[in-house]
Amino acid sequence: MVDVFTPEKRSEVMSRIRSGNTKPELIVRTLLHKHGYRFTVNGPLNHRLPGRPDLVLPKYHTVVFVHGCFWHGHENCGDFRLPKSRTDWWTTKIIGNKARDLRNETALRNLGWHVVTIWACAVKTKVGRGWLAKQLERLIG
Repeated sequence: MVDVFTPEKRSEVMSRIRSGNTKPELIVRTLLHKHGYRFTVNGPLNHRLPGRPDLVLPKYHTVVFVHGCFWHGHENCGDFRLPKSRTDWWTTKIIGNKARDLRNETALRNLGWHVVTIWACAVKTKVGRGWLAKQLERLIG
């Protein structure tokens, strides 16, 4: 299938995809804050740690990544489907993202950090948010 946008328009569209302050990330922040957890979003640790975690909870020596299901290749998730065009390119891209995520998680664990990954689909529904709220203490400590 041919792209419906010109290369310039496609570049503009892709440039508007946010890497931070996404809706799932804001939901997770709100949920953590409601349950009494304090964290940094743009603190010095957030920028220095491998993978630049979305949230750092220094008191618990825990970092949280909120992963988008598409960009990080969430397997067996309805929100992750490879596009029908440029499949080889997208496959390589997603595999690379997953490999980078694994390297970052390993590096963080080697530095003594507890790593929590929350998928965007987990906070998409009220039921999912309720389930996550019940798991917070177990996930974070």
